[in-house]
Amino acid sequence: MQNYWDIFINGYKGYINYLWKEVTNPNWHNYFYWLLLVSLFFFVLEVVTPWRKEQPKFRKDFWLDFFYMFFNFFLFSLIIFNAASMVVVNLLNDGILALTGFNLQANNPMQHFPAWAILLIGFVVRDFVQWWVHRLLHYSPRLWEFHKVHHSVEQMGFAAHLRYHWMENVVYRTIEYLPLALLGIGLYDFFIIHIFTLAVGHYNHSNITVSGRVTGGILGGLIGIVIATSAFDVHIFQELSLWQELLVIGGGVVAGIVVFGPFMKIIFNHPEMHIWHHAYEMPKEHPYGINFGLTLACWDYIFKTAHIPYEGRDIKLGFPGVEEFPEGFVGQNIYGFKK
Repeated sequence: MQNYWDIFINGYKGYINYLWKEVTNPNWHNYFYWLLLVSLFFFVLEVVTPWRKEQPKFRKDFWLDFFYMFFNFFLFSLIIFNAASMVVVNLLNDGILALTGFNLQANNPMQHFPAWAILLIGFVVRDFVQWWVHRLLHYSPRLWEFHKVHHSVEQMGFAAHLRYHWMENVVYRTIEYLPLALLGIGLYDFFIIHIFTLAVGHYNHSNITVSGRVTGGILGGLIGIVIATSAFDVHIFQELSLWQELLVIGGGVVAGIVVFGPFMKIIFNHPEMHIWHHAYEMPKEHPYGINFGLTLACWDYIFKTAHIPYEGRDIKLGFPGVEEFPEGFVGQNIYGFKK
């Protein structure tokens, strides 16, 4: 027990040091500034080319959502979650070793996989698990009372992505741990996956609309960058010149537009789809919710929860009773416990 307490204290101290370095040392591996850059990118898009042109640039509750963004990703972790999660990871590893004799860390089933395969598998598995957890948040009356915080958004924008009750962090991460630990997903792998899903989550909630060919071109360009620079152990070409790298990246963009473009809005979530997830009224055949995808939309098509009856740009958002839902941070975060 003392060992786990030491892990908790060291994890707490370690996260304080980590958070201080995040804020004071900007670099490409710094999540704090990635969060700012991604958020600024989508805010500029919402200002320049808004989908709902009558919606204020600083929409209702914009600054509340902005605070949620930092609370859920930094302050909550600082207070308790990061240190507690390190204890859970060690308990999980020790428990599996004691029950089965299998050393999870020493026998990582994917330790010989190339980095790109680890990232791809980790991303798909995590998103699949999160799809089911998200659905659980809607189907469980107990968890729905916490999830109402996210659905209390009445004007959609990128920052609404991160308005959610901290209890959701506990539910998501607890259920994610086992499959990700079994796959041996490391901290750096999780960082890359998290940045990608952060960007897609911001996009899903943002007040913009773009064609599938545009997002397909972006995805193709990212793949082109990975191939051209041999990132993540993708060694298709050797010692390319700058012009050759640009040619590979450009080819990736074109391939993404042609190959991925027609299917992007079936494979990935997007604002025209996710707006219906936040609709005030649910269809009779799906009273508990629709369009549960966080990053990938394909799960909703596979399990028949996809629902886009028409362009939902101006539909009413929220849920029956949102008019009486607390408007402040403190009231929203104690609401679920009082219920």
